[in-house]
Amino acid sequence: MNSLHLLLPTAAYLIGSIPFGLLLSRRSGIDIRQHGSGNIGATNVSRLVGKKIGLLTLFLDAAKGFLPMLTAELLLGGDDSSRDLITALCGAAAVTGHMFPVFLRFKGGKGVATALGIFLYLAPKALLISVALFLAITVPTGFVSLGSLLGAAAMPPSLYFLDEPAWKFWLAAFVALMIWIKHQQNIRRLLNGTEKRFSEKEKIASSE
Repeated sequence: MNSLHLLLPTAAYLIGSIPFGLLLSRRSGIDIRQHGSGNIGATNVSRLVGKKIGLLTLFLDAAKGFLPMLTAELLLGGDDSSRDLITALCGAAAVTGHMFPVFLRFKGGKGVATALGIFLYLAPKALLISVALFLAITVPTGFVSLGSLLGAAAMPPSLYFLDEPAWKFWLAAFVALMIWIKHQQNIRRLLNGTEKRFSEKEKIASSE
């Protein structure tokens, strides 16, 4: 281990901790933590601020996963025996940063967009399977949470059957587990029939 091996996962966590959804929504005078689901991710931003800002949030949150992967593989030489481990740690750190950001007292998002960025870089073929499943579930039902949960769950077996390296499988398993943990409230609402569909706009309560 050297200083770069420690610096890269630390930087990935800090990048993951940047709350783009909160920063972008504040430009519209809204603190999304106080409205809707209270989540800082793209779905809540879209409902409260609009689809354009929601899509920008999605892109930036995905970049938080993509860029640490790219940086790690560029800076760690091919002859570095720890390359795969450090790259995996960068992915885990980035998604953990989004879920538990130091800048927001460790109260963050659910990690789906950041995971999208991670596996867009590491395993685009496996990601395509997860995205297809996400769309197949979300489009007819309107439940983004259900599509996200099943898409995340599909990533580890997809990597396995595509014969990707084991470290990618274990990274995907960790990310999927964390996504399911962060979706506990959504799972309860899905089970009791109170989960909101994506098309349902959130009403912002008046402060008066």
